[in-house]
Amino acid sequence: MSRNQRSPKQILGSVVVLIILAVVLYLNWENKPTSLILTPPPTETSPGSVVEQPDVQTPEPNELDSALPVSLDQDFDYYVLSLSWSPQYCATDGSDDSQQCSLGRKLGFVLHGLWPQYERGYPSYCSEESFPSSLKQDFPALYPSNALYTHEWKKHGTCSGLTPADYLAASKQLRDVVVIPEAYRSPAAPFRVTVEGLQDDFLNANPNLSANGMAVLCSDSGRFLSELRVCFTIEGQPRACSAEVLKDAARSCGQSDFLVRNVK
Repeated sequence: MSRNQRSPKQILGSVVVLIILAVVLYLNWENKPTSLILTPPPTETSPGSVVEQPDVQTPEPNELDSALPVSLDQDFDYYVLSLSWSPQYCATDGSDDSQQCSLGRKLGFVLHGLWPQYERGYPSYCSEESFPSSLKQDFPALYPSNALYTHEWKKHGTCSGLTPADYLAASKQLRDVVVIPEAYRSPAAPFRVTVEGLQDDFLNANPNLSANGMAVLCSDSGRFLSELRVCFTIEGQPRACSAEVLKDAARSCGQSDFLVRNVK
């Protein structure tokens, strides 16, 4: 045998080595990833932490925007917010009131006044403090006519324990917190409704109110809607009206239903 010739044992060893190398390469090829996928690292949070979501709140229609002015010297039990149905006033007592009842104004519910009230009866004309006429500019269109600014202050505002400015501010806040249902905003045609129907309409638009916190008043022996009275605490929260107020209202609307006049 020549020096360059390899023995069968050497050849067999080389074959075994090649087979082992082939197996290793095959296994490595089977296990390698077909593509590179980049995954962003998880957000690090401290133990017990919560990811905050944006705080989106729906405003409550019956909540005051700010605290109602309250006097420390008040001498009454609660407030009655009187909302007059302007078309009825204009068809009767207000026929000569050109400011409120001129054709084209199309007023529906308007602020008659904010009245301090006892559980039985109410105070009136409690002082001779005058009303500054300049305040009308600070609260434009609060009332449907300029005459009501002075009249309501003299008869009711002087019993609130508030200054004229605070009394008007409280009147505006409570007027604005009552949402008028769509059917009563500017009806082009008259329609009939029951006391319970009107209350349901207002309760749907004002979930914080209650049926016994509203007094519906009628005129002409119960034939026409004339006024809605809504009762509030001295702090401006809805409450039940007194038995006296509810009784007077029920007596005024003695028929099965009444007519709601249209605006003009």
